[in-house]
Amino acid sequence: MPAERFDLIVIGAGPGGYVAALRAAQLGMRVACVEKDEALGGTCLNVGCIPSKALLDSSELYRQAQVGLAAHGIKTSGVALDLPAMMARKDKVVRGLTQGVAGLFKKNKVEWVAGTARLEQGRRVIVGERTLEAERVLIATGSEPTPLGGLPFDGERIVSSTEALVLARVPERLLVIGAGAVGLELGSVWSRLGAKVTVVEFLDAIVPTMDRGMGVQLRRALEKQGLVFRLETSATRAERTERGVRVTLESKGRTSVEEADVVLVAIGRRPYVEGLGAREAGIALDERGRVTVNERFETSVPGVYAIGDAIRGPMLAHKAQEEGIAAVELMAGLAGHVNYDAVPSVVYTWPELASVGLSEEDAAHRGLEVRVGAFPFMANGRARCLAETEGGVKVLADAKTDRIVGLHILGPRASDLIAEAALAVEFAASAEDVGRTVHAHPTLPEAVKEAALAVAKRALHI
Repeated sequence: MPAERFDLIVIGAGPGGYVAALRAAQLGMRVACVEKDEALGGTCLNVGCIPSKALLDSSELYRQAQVGLAAHGIKTSGVALDLPAMMARKDKVVRGLTQGVAGLFKKNKVEWVAGTARLEQGRRVIVGERTLEAERVLIATGSEPTPLGGLPFDGERIVSSTEALVLARVPERLLVIGAGAVGLELGSVWSRLGAKVTVVEFLDAIVPTMDRGMGVQLRRALEKQGLVFRLETSATRAERTERGVRVTLESKGRTSVEEADVVLVAIGRRPYVEGLGAREAGIALDERGRVTVNERFETSVPGVYAIGDAIRGPMLAHKAQEEGIAAVELMAGLAGHVNYDAVPSVVYTWPELASVGLSEEDAAHRGLEVRVGAFPFMANGRARCLAETEGGVKVLADAKTDRIVGLHILGPRASDLIAEAALAVEFAASAEDVGRTVHAHPTLPEAVKEAALAVAKRALHI
């Protein structure tokens, strides 16, 4: 059977892959997108960002109904959990979005090729009985959960984030290995629904890649909600018992045992490139199995590109999307780029933690002198109206130029508020710029304005 010709073949229909395919189609390319799973959208839409946020929102409403509404003068009784209904709502959200991607493919004439791709001779891709050829191939295969030695996944008692999204019942005791975003978010979901959650972290802080001071504040907030943290602790082995799992923990030379019904291993993710034939095709990988690319996202094989979790950088859906857009625009002779200093990160606990740019630790490591402005949500009128006053905003500005180089938010709707900060970093705004921008009153974003004013010790409401 002769090879089918395309201008671009995208391998993987996750956030990076499907957005790249759509942008390429907008630019006039004939595009095929190969996806091995039954639904489009990749990890993010199917077993990651979207279902976890649906459960986070539902579980937060459940917690509010139990303990939060009384402060607003709303009395409740007989509040009960219907876990199957909550899971069904989550599945409906996922299904609607994945079907939406399929609709966008049809609208933009992107051909969805179902099956597992294997690279052959650089720009030839084999999918089952079909052979595809193109001027360019874009690897957007994403990542998979990283297993932990001594605690191999069994999908039932020792689970990854994928299985933690579909538990049939609330575990009495949940042990989470890893205090990054995934561990804290899913730990929060099941804690709100009634599980006793213990989080084990090898390092001495939770969310270690984010602002350290705000990480400490987040830990205290989560402890008040019932989560227990064991820092500087590693899980070395596990054995099944009649009721669950017995996990051996080591901390500072001491060994202990923790019993749990379910163990969630959330120590990170690794690039998913095995079986693709990348090495055989001559594509260079780094020491961590990531595809090596240049500034144009091109691999060591001319005409083959890679983006997202398959290459270096934070494993974030929005980072993959921006790389996908930039890669195909560069292919088309346009000026695509990604400003990695302006890529926000969010932990969707409650309160939420969001960050963009440098932390104080990052700035010190770069030898950059910064001035810091901070403002607490306790002093924000809208936060008080919401009864959500934990946390605050921290702005880091270059001491010489006043340019904002980092902005960190712990508090209500930090995931939404961080957009203003990302825009400020992208456009090299100064703290003075943000401080003099009119913000509607009363709103949560006023805390960002006040923190920017605080850089020059001009905050008005503290």
